[in-house]
Amino acid sequence: MKILVPIKRVPAPETKIRVRSDGTGIETEGVTFVINPFDEIAVEEALRLREGGSAEEIVAVTIGGEECVEQLRTALAMGADRAVHIPDARLLDPPGVARVLRAVVEREQPRIVLMGKQAIDDDCNQTGQMLAGMLGWPQATFVSKVQLIDGGARAECTRETDAGLEVIRIRLPAVLTTDLRLNEPRYVSLPGIVRARGKPLETITCEELGISVEPRVRTLRLDAPASRPAGVRVTTVEELAARLRDEAKVL
Repeated sequence: MKILVPIKRVPAPETKIRVRSDGTGIETEGVTFVINPFDEIAVEEALRLREGGSAEEIVAVTIGGEECVEQLRTALAMGADRAVHIPDARLLDPPGVARVLRAVVEREQPRIVLMGKQAIDDDCNQTGQMLAGMLGWPQATFVSKVQLIDGGARAECTRETDAGLEVIRIRLPAVLTTDLRLNEPRYVSLPGIVRARGKPLETITCEELGISVEPRVRTLRLDAPASRPAGVRVTTVEELAARLRDEAKVL
């Protein structure tokens, strides 16, 4: 079985984001970029499925500029077998990303597409669902547990919902999107980094995939959130009510 794991390059979660003064984007100087945390969880789960004997090959894929190769190398160092880079530095929206990934899926023919439920930079949470729809495949989103059953013909997935845990069974091939509690990704080891240097990393353009993609969404401007005043402690219920009435104007 082959597993395809799409990954995205994003600022590290602990990074303090600064917006450019002209509103055209974020300041990247001094910012550390990493694999999107939900995608890193997807890489880890693919590795565990392979270690359990359920998969033979793991292919990591990303869409972006040359700087994204670093994150592909990280996925290879974690244990992915090979990587595919689609060089496109434009800010593609979820439908555009899904179209590119559909072409990669048709080329690679994986049994599972395992990807993060959302990216922490735009929080769209749409690409996995759109990809499944374009492929006509079953999907399981917000997955916190995965188990292959019936000899690998189906996947039993536990999903996290607002009402609790939901267990569904879907037939493969399918698209799975990972939630936070699925696993804890392993650290990249030095031997893994050394082995990653010799693993295949292929570059394929959209033209070679036979597709043409144009973004349908354009970011007009970014603005930092307004600063909030410091909180104030109150000592009595009467003081709280007075402040809500006279200052906050909510009573």
